[in-house]
Amino acid sequence: MPSGSTKIMMSAWGVFDVSLLIAGVIATVFSIIWREPNLLLNFTLSTQKLDAGLILGILFILTFLLSMGALMGKNNGTMGFVLLNWMLVLDAVATLIVSTAMWFYTLQERNNYYAVWKEASSETRLELQNLFSCCGYFAPNDTAEVQPNNFCSSTDFVNSLFNATATTTNACVTPITKRTDVTLNQIFTYINGFMAVVICLFLATLCVIKTRTEKERFRKIDAKRGGGGFV
Repeated sequence: MPSGSTKIMMSAWGVFDVSLLIAGVIATVFSIIWREPNLLLNFTLSTQKLDAGLILGILFILTFLLSMGALMGKNNGTMGFVLLNWMLVLDAVATLIVSTAMWFYTLQERNNYYAVWKEASSETRLELQNLFSCCGYFAPNDTAEVQPNNFCSSTDFVNSLFNATATTTNACVTPITKRTDVTLNQIFTYINGFMAVVICLFLATLCVIKTRTEKERFRKIDAKRGGGGFV
């Protein structure tokens, strides 16, 4: 491969490699800062989801460090890049697992967040009811938090909101899942973007391995011929 083409290939490889580092930093940072007190984020994202994002971020950063080791190896060496691609396979599997788990969670989003609602503290449910001006989850009188000086201030008020023909009217399920759905879809999109970076870097690394293998083969042939022929 001509040197100009090699430079273009290595430039592309470098762009994908840096993109993976950026993806790792994003996943790591947001998995940490989203643990800070925030009503909607804390309700939407469980510790397990944030831990999964943190693991992905750490994997991506470790992969970048491995890529630097491969790049600084001997000129025509390929072992470091081979190890890098195995690491990228691990990254892809981990990303696919997280992405698939997120997708399956959204398929039963209303039911899944009902479980979160029931496990949430009374204070959290009160804040959500006040925020969205609703009571209960699937129905106003379903697991509603009733407390004076809040939106759901009395049992009589809660019962007055119940509509037998449209039980979710005035309940919290629709406004809550509308907000959680936006957050989950954004995260799902970012994860798919991470997967695209992993795949592109994997393919670029294959090109690097092929080019270096060819250069090493020509170098050995050239050495047998006495030098000055191929490389």
